[in-house]
Amino acid sequence: MGSEPNAERDAILAALTPVVEGIAATFGPVCDVVLHDYRSPEKSVVAVAGSVTGRTVGGAMSEIGMRVLARGDEAADELNYVTRTRNGTQVKSSTMVLRDSTGAVFGALCVNVDISAVTQAHGLLGALAGLGAAPAELPTTTFANDIDSVVDALVDAHQSKQRGSWAELDRAERLELFGGLDTRGVFAVRGAVEQVAARLGISRASAYNYLSQARAAHDTSTGGPA
Repeated sequence: MGSEPNAERDAILAALTPVVEGIAATFGPVCDVVLHDYRSPEKSVVAVAGSVTGRTVGGAMSEIGMRVLARGDEAADELNYVTRTRNGTQVKSSTMVLRDSTGAVFGALCVNVDISAVTQAHGLLGALAGLGAAPAELPTTTFANDIDSVVDALVDAHQSKQRGSWAELDRAERLELFGGLDTRGVFAVRGAVEQVAARLGISRASAYNYLSQARAAHDTSTGGPA
């Protein structure tokens, strides 16, 4: 990639850096705002304000960022989705992709609002009003400053959906696991195949083989090149 596109992207990130502080200041301590540069997935955080998700400058993208990265230039904004952190904090988030003048996605501006207190108040008012519906189970999102923790969490989450350990999975389930991880953007991260192999207790060659088969199966089912 030439220096001109990178210069433009650097300028966009520089212009948004004070916006990060401004949005966080507007919402107060229940909000954090994170600016990502996806050209460096393992250290994508270039600016942060607030502490809801515990991000720091130089930290890695979250699994949400991996998903955006995997979609490439087809990625779209993800607005007002509710999730929870691994410590149970309920968070409403919006991820807005950044594009250069050619339309290429190269980063994201993410806003995270801690809605735990609001949710508790809502539940209390509902109980007082006689509304006893149980809240829906929220997905857990890993916000971590090192990419290894994010990859490990995604592997564990996908494996927990399966029947058991790697040795107990049949071929279709193994391909489904690798296909799911690929869709989530895990393998866009440098060294992720080796890390997934170690996590599953298989060889690097086996991991690459299953990933290749999963991608081939996906291309066949979607009508893409086999």
